[in-house]
Amino acid sequence: MPVDLFEVLRPTGVSKPIVANLPHSGLQVPAKIAEMFTDEQQQSLPNSDWHLQKLYDFLPSLGITVMQANYSRYVVDLNRAIKPPLFGSFWSAVVPERTAFNKDIYMRKPARSEVRSRIEQYYTPYHDQLAALLYEAIAQHGKVYLLDLHSFMGLITEDVCLGNAKGETCSEHVLNTVENSLSQQQFQVIKNKVFTGGHITRHYGDYDAVEALQIELRYTNYLPDDQIESKHIPHWQSEKFDQAKHRLKTAFKHIVEKLTDYRSVL
Repeated sequence: MPVDLFEVLRPTGVSKPIVANLPHSGLQVPAKIAEMFTDEQQQSLPNSDWHLQKLYDFLPSLGITVMQANYSRYVVDLNRAIKPPLFGSFWSAVVPERTAFNKDIYMRKPARSEVRSRIEQYYTPYHDQLAALLYEAIAQHGKVYLLDLHSFMGLITEDVCLGNAKGETCSEHVLNTVENSLSQQQFQVIKNKVFTGGHITRHYGDYDAVEALQIELRYTNYLPDDQIESKHIPHWQSEKFDQAKHRLKTAFKHIVEKLTDYRSVL
């Protein structure tokens, strides 16, 4: 297993019953896989969750445990279920064949054995660690909230979409708490519109004592305007990025307080 497959960031203060997961923010691609990509794919890695590690780097200071992928979703998509076809649609396969824009990813497509190898090397260890973090939090707190953090550009125009599989993966209290906290920071929030929750939200939301929620943030809220349509990996350093981080930190502080207060009276 690559030693830098993922990072686990522990709370810097008192641990709260919340785990945040960033499965699509990694940008690393092993050389042997990158050389199979088209030139355009190597340069752009489209539909990545750009720079969420930087945007959410305040989470440990709020008592939240963070797990984040270092490898790109084009190596293996951690938010897809292991089901056939393993190599195929961007929206369902664990290894996508084409981008969300229906452009070829590969000059040479991976063999079945290569796809299986990626699952064993990159996918399984990640999910084993995420499950271990959730069980650890349950043992410590009795219950855990999993916040699966993503970003996007197309399909909808709202700032944020919250997905709980239309009520299946977390309670209305959790959903409304997150909605209200983000709305107070002037984010336009929609619930279960297109982004209803991927494999991670649905799979772990089915665990006993876990409530899971997917949070999708539109690129335009935090990336510099001149980087939104970039054909290369965008940069993040800007006043806009800093302002978005401040708003998000305020919102997440409120989320932590409300969810923790709610648990204390159960």
